[in-house]
Amino acid sequence: MGTNRRLALMIDGDNAQAALLPQMLAEVSKYGVMTIRRVYGDWTEANMKSWKDVLHSYALQPVQQFRYTQGKNATDSALIIDAMDIIYTADVNGVCIVSSDSDYTRLATRIREKNLFVMGIGKNITPPSFVNACDIFVHTENLQPIGDIDLKTEPAASDKTAISDTTPKKKVATNTKTATTSAQSKNLKKLKGLMRTAFDSAVQEDGWATLAAMGDFLRKLDPSFDSRTYGRKSLSQLVADLPDFIELKKDKTNQGGVYIRLK
Repeated sequence: MGTNRRLALMIDGDNAQAALLPQMLAEVSKYGVMTIRRVYGDWTEANMKSWKDVLHSYALQPVQQFRYTQGKNATDSALIIDAMDIIYTADVNGVCIVSSDSDYTRLATRIREKNLFVMGIGKNITPPSFVNACDIFVHTENLQPIGDIDLKTEPAASDKTAISDTTPKKKVATNTKTATTSAQSKNLKKLKGLMRTAFDSAVQEDGWATLAAMGDFLRKLDPSFDSRTYGRKSLSQLVADLPDFIELKKDKTNQGGVYIRLK
């Protein structure tokens, strides 16, 4: 169904960034048409002002939910109740939940049990339980410009160095760079492990797998998989920058597909 899906966009205004709304709308549009657009929150609170500024520009419907008890968030309860009403009464094929709150895990699971598409958008700190309950999960950090990441080097784990308050400034800068490189190395190892598993599922009898099939299995294994996490705009760019790990070949027929295999 793809972009023909009718989606309900449901935003936890207490737990999402209004500044990224244009990017979030563009991301959701890749998977369907948003027939319902709602933002939930206590609109009497100052933290909702940023959402008030974009409501009319993007045709969002505000949903008021007062906080009955200090320190308790009633917004998630209101969103969950409305989501259940929507999946049973509205003509939608899926729901997109914008939040980093694990309280929506059961809702996402219930939507999938209804055989509907469920998408999540939230920060990197979003608990894995919510991420994995979605068909697709997009980290908001990937909706912002990111720098290029070196995928061709893997420093040894012994390069990790702790930084203390008494370390000279020059050494602090060096150690900070080393720590960053070490973190990238850990992410690269995780990426390669994920790709190996996805390739094993996608590989054909001739030992090659289509890039499209590889991408599908990567998403099934990790709903939050995104080439932008590694500084690349697409999966094709990502695998092309791993020449020591992946071999590429293009279909010379009219199909024009891309095939890969692990080295």
